[in-house]
Amino acid sequence: MTDVFSPQKRSSVMRRVKGKDTAPELTVRRLLTRMGLRYRLHRADLPGKPDIVMPGRKLAIFVHGCFWHGHDCTRGARVPKANRPYWEAKIGRNRARDIEHRAALEAKDWRVLTLWECELKDEGALETRVRDVLHREAGEGDPKGGGGVPVHPVNAPSVTS
Repeated sequence: MTDVFSPQKRSSVMRRVKGKDTAPELTVRRLLTRMGLRYRLHRADLPGKPDIVMPGRKLAIFVHGCFWHGHDCTRGARVPKANRPYWEAKIGRNRARDIEHRAALEAKDWRVLTLWECELKDEGALETRVRDVLHREAGEGDPKGGGGVPVHPVNAPSVTS
């Protein structure tokens, strides 16, 4: 099957596929900001250049598109009918690269959280997952057993007894 676009139009379409500041990434960033968390973006000195980095917590967050990174959900399992071998190879390379980046970060004692595009629809579940990761793992390496830094919502009303 031939492409429905001319080579110039296909090039234009593919050029618009973003790698930074995608809608799923912005959703996660808004949630983290609302939770009162601070972060850095796209740290080039870390393997895989994670989408979101919390250096003090040694946490790297990747926000993956289900299709592009071959997630096992409905959207990620779909392979285009046109040029199928190309897409299977491309997505396979992306998955292999994701595994390498995760292993390299973990070898440097970084924690890695991968959030999938399909998981972002339920913001309550997403917030719970982020909180669990921050609280569960924050105190594991702490010799004082402090349990890490608490997470507070921005502008939350103070509670007095």
